[in-house]
Amino acid sequence: MPAPISIIIPTLNSETDLYETLGSLFEGIENELIRELIISDGGSTDKTKSIAHEVGAVLIEGSCGRGLQISKGVDKSRSDWILILHADTSLSLDWSVNLLQKIDRNFAYHFKLKFKSKSLFARILEYWVQIRSKFLGLPYGDQGLLIHRDLLNTLGGFPKIPLMEDIALARKLKSKTKLLDILAYTSAEKYHKNGWFRQSVLNFFLLIQYLLGKDPHQLFKVYYKN
Repeated sequence: MPAPISIIIPTLNSETDLYETLGSLFEGIENELIRELIISDGGSTDKTKSIAHEVGAVLIEGSCGRGLQISKGVDKSRSDWILILHADTSLSLDWSVNLLQKIDRNFAYHFKLKFKSKSLFARILEYWVQIRSKFLGLPYGDQGLLIHRDLLNTLGGFPKIPLMEDIALARKLKSKTKLLDILAYTSAEKYHKNGWFRQSVLNFFLLIQYLLGKDPHQLFKVYYKN
């Protein structure tokens, strides 16, 4: 019987974090959970593609934009369960032991966000993420996403948009999202570079603009100016 999970990672010049992310996945191979690793690249000019070849991943190349890249990865994948991770997000130890014991194909799952930062602002933002995910039903992509193919198909597939793809899917899922007791350690580089307050305000502004109907392609340009 084939392993039940296809892992999809969208990348763009991700060499700095990718080794750590991939290293956290090895236990899933040892426990025969991972059928394939798909890296969907949006035009990297660093060593990202070399790393993909080095670890034996299926490499897809195409236009930049996380939603577009993930959608291509989903189309290429073969397993019943699909696990989507950002390239700078690694999973906590024993994730593979805890995962399949608790999942139901009628729900989608995300993980508990933990920034790779000792900043007090990181702890405050982590608390806000918990509230947003639990009470608003809006987990972001950096919390990971585990979803059964059948459920994804009933929602019309993965959103083919360059940004806000995680929000678009969460809104379709509504109350069908659950938290797994697994940590997703996520890079805080953008917050350290731009400032915790400034980056948080930008993220919130983009979310509101999207919810008000702004074109994700325009929001993509704003986000990647920063």
